[in-house]
Amino acid sequence: MIRIARLKVAIATLGCKVNQYESAGILEALENQGVEVVSFAQPADYYIINTCTVTSRSDVQSRQLIRRAARTNPRAQIIVTGCYAKLAANDLRKMPGVALVTDQKAMIPGAIAAAKPLEGIVLSDATHSSPDLSSLKPVRFHGHTRAFLKIQDGCNSRCRYCIIPFARGPSRSIPETEAISRIDELSHAGYREIVLTGIHLGAYGTDLFPPTDLVSIIKTVTDRRAVERLRLSSIEPMEITDSLIALFRHSGILCRHLHIPLQSGDDGILTRMGRPYDSAYFAHLLEKIWRAVPDMAIGLDVMVGFPGEDEHAFERTLQFIADLPVAYLHVFPYSERAGTEAAVMSGKVSDADKKDRAERMRNIGKRKRLAYAQRFIGKKMAVLVEGKPDRVTGLWKGFSGNYIPVILKDGDISQVNQIVQVLADDCQDGKLYGSMEG
Repeated sequence: MIRIARLKVAIATLGCKVNQYESAGILEALENQGVEVVSFAQPADYYIINTCTVTSRSDVQSRQLIRRAARTNPRAQIIVTGCYAKLAANDLRKMPGVALVTDQKAMIPGAIAAAKPLEGIVLSDATHSSPDLSSLKPVRFHGHTRAFLKIQDGCNSRCRYCIIPFARGPSRSIPETEAISRIDELSHAGYREIVLTGIHLGAYGTDLFPPTDLVSIIKTVTDRRAVERLRLSSIEPMEITDSLIALFRHSGILCRHLHIPLQSGDDGILTRMGRPYDSAYFAHLLEKIWRAVPDMAIGLDVMVGFPGEDEHAFERTLQFIADLPVAYLHVFPYSERAGTEAAVMSGKVSDADKKDRAERMRNIGKRKRLAYAQRFIGKKMAVLVEGKPDRVTGLWKGFSGNYIPVILKDGDISQVNQIVQVLADDCQDGKLYGSMEG
């Protein structure tokens, strides 16, 4: 049997912050067992690919990573996990080198620790709670200055284009007391910023007894000053309540940054997508947020090329977004997912048109990012300095509370993981440049 201390494991992670959190939990458990974690490009005894299946491109990337691992060490055992593993287990298991396909991420460290050959498919029933929700509890996030905390998993929504509810199961939450305890633990581990994350974060607490919500957690953390910064990952527009907006205005720790899935600015396409709002509701919501918190950074998810989106519908979306003073866009061409309602809809959009529309929308996004960042030239920014210098300039960098990348002209390694005050005096490509105050 191979001695555990000599085992080498590499991991590659695709997709969302929830996957990043779960990968961090797997790595930490392995390191606690004495396993050596190496780069995915290096020879290893085990390769773990934590997959995503939100688009066909992510499926392709997952398969590419499997082949890459098999080439790097043909004798290695490859473990495939994540959403793509859940939905395509039989196909993945047939790929050369793949020993185990599982969506039960918490069992992976133990399986490796046994140092025995792995074989088979181990999947949970997505209609029931997954043990992964609370059993992976990392306090180390290699390569990240910010910590992630998964407080919710699964989704009860049925947007017509989305396969994730089939992979992740129904919405479920960790108890609020556990969430607060984990925030304390991460803060004591030295993290100055914690990102609350979930598959459907705004649904947090609705499944608990008694029910609770995000506002309750944020109020508790704010009152206790449990961490210097608390940030939210993506949240649906219908779940941005007046109480939550008030917290953004008054909380001293909640970062003034919202990432909201818009998907389309055309009401007909929103209806076809199964989105529970129209463009007027969305515009009113953003106006209400900016009235309360004028410096709020709002980023949008935008999908182009959904079935039925003709050029007029796309132009309406383009104009709708052009009129909104948002901070940035995440643009995705629609990707057909077998098993979803959208997959059998009429009005398919060609790949060429999707590509063209995505490029036009991303150009709007670049202008939005630059315009938003320029608003803060001449202002002081509280910046959490990251652990790696900027690749282009070689200077130290970080992010402001409202999610603007900031380059420090006079930073050094001693500022890493510190929140420093920076006076912004220039802006290039959506990044602020400045010198530290004091």
